[in-house]
Amino acid sequence: MIGLQGLGSAAAGPTRYRVLRCDDGDVSLYRDSGVVLRVQKLGEADRIVTLLTRRHGRVRAVAKGVRRTSSRFGARLEPFGHVDVQFHTGRSLDIVTQVQTVDGFGARLVGDYGRYTTGCAVLETAERLAGAEGEPVQRLYLLVVGALRALADGQREAALVLDAFLLRAMTAAGWAPALAECARCGSPGPHQAFNVPAGGAVCGQCRPAGSARPAPETLRLLDALAEGNWPVAEAASAAARREGSGLVAAHLQWHLERALRSLPLVERQPRGLAGVD
Repeated sequence: MIGLQGLGSAAAGPTRYRVLRCDDGDVSLYRDSGVVLRVQKLGEADRIVTLLTRRHGRVRAVAKGVRRTSSRFGARLEPFGHVDVQFHTGRSLDIVTQVQTVDGFGARLVGDYGRYTTGCAVLETAERLAGAEGEPVQRLYLLVVGALRALADGQREAALVLDAFLLRAMTAAGWAPALAECARCGSPGPHQAFNVPAGGAVCGQCRPAGSARPAPETLRLLDALAEGNWPVAEAASAAARREGSGLVAAHLQWHLERALRSLPLVERQPRGLAGVD
């Protein structure tokens, strides 16, 4: 499963290369689609832009002059931007030479605190999971675009979109928690215990000391999010959603070996479910 089923997908586009001849030798240009993950100030008017691209994975590039009001494409290189970019290959950092907006997710997220903070968690997670610069991670790229599109459209609960993204991103990274079978012996579930270091749900014989005992509904919810079964996921109670979010966050951060700064800011109270357990 590559995209977030039912949440939108990324439009396919080929990577195009051009090599220009100049007096000093060849100048290599390449083009790719990507999502802006982060920006950093550089000097008086420039920025270092970190993108997750379809073909080239994580790319850090210099965008010259984008902090000036006269910049031709400064507003397009903001976090959440889904863009088509042309790069000039540099010695240490590549240089952005052209930018075209594909989807302006940011404009639809900044006015909603819950969806904005959820989107920040998606971007931070993507940067942590992307690995080395230049290493293709197309499945992660498609998941990020699908998650941001779902958040911007506003049709699904933001917290459910985030947990679905995190579960599927961990699957792409090889960290999927066991939900329907024992993480240690593989015996089919449902099981009544969950242990993050053990790898997810565990049976009674394999259960380590200190394992959590989530409600059966919680594990059904997580399995539904991982598989894209939205009717089951959206019918889950507020208690199951809160408990499931805690398990997903703990599993992810255990594998990352560090906390995500954006996760504590994410609103976890489902809309319309206040006090309903």
